[in-house]
Amino acid sequence: MLVSVATPDSLTVGDLDVTVEVSDRRRSVRLTVERDASVTAVVPPETDRDTLVKIITSRRRWLYGKLAERRSLGDPRPEREYVSGEGFPYLGRSYRLLLVDEGPVRLVRGRLELAKANTADAPRHLVRWYQKVGDPWLRRRITPWAERVGVAVSGLRVMPLGYRWGSCSADGQVNIHWATMQLSPDLIDYVLLHELAHLRHRDHGPGFWKIVSLAMPGYEIRRDRLKRAGVDLWLPEDTR
Repeated sequence: MLVSVATPDSLTVGDLDVTVEVSDRRRSVRLTVERDASVTAVVPPETDRDTLVKIITSRRRWLYGKLAERRSLGDPRPEREYVSGEGFPYLGRSYRLLLVDEGPVRLVRGRLELAKANTADAPRHLVRWYQKVGDPWLRRRITPWAERVGVAVSGLRVMPLGYRWGSCSADGQVNIHWATMQLSPDLIDYVLLHELAHLRHRDHGPGFWKIVSLAMPGYEIRRDRLKRAGVDLWLPEDTR
């Protein structure tokens, strides 16, 4: 399969989503990590997709290094402290943390409660909370989108996914990054729709984007907002 020369294409290699641009002036593939931490491949016309995948795979270590560098430059993601009054995003809004004597992490009257005894291990407890509340919320949310796209979802998991918002498998399994629950609902809808469209088209070709466009006219606005949303999210390095 050749990269389309008519319109920009994209492909996924491991957990990297790469935008592909074709240039008559290129004699070789150029990989770039953009300012917004997206990855672009500028390729000569008629570049073979399999060859491009091999090139990207061979340079994954370099790409990961550049991605980490991009995320550390410019407007850095604000550090969070696990103290009362610190803000944590949930469904597009910021909720203040409240340290309490005991109990599980929970959202009560607009405050995100965390037991004082768990502050040393706060990231793990908070991530588990995002996963716990995300599972039923996302299951309800994905159903009407699946019906609109005309696909069957065999299962849904909320889990860490590296640099990706979501992933899916041919058997209808959909995986969503737990950090997605920090986004506003309309952006979460775009993430869900993106993965559902992949159940019908594995690549990002014209057929894929046609499905997305029909289900969500004007999706480009949400896609662009999603690219800029990452800097405001809380993403701890280690939550094992």
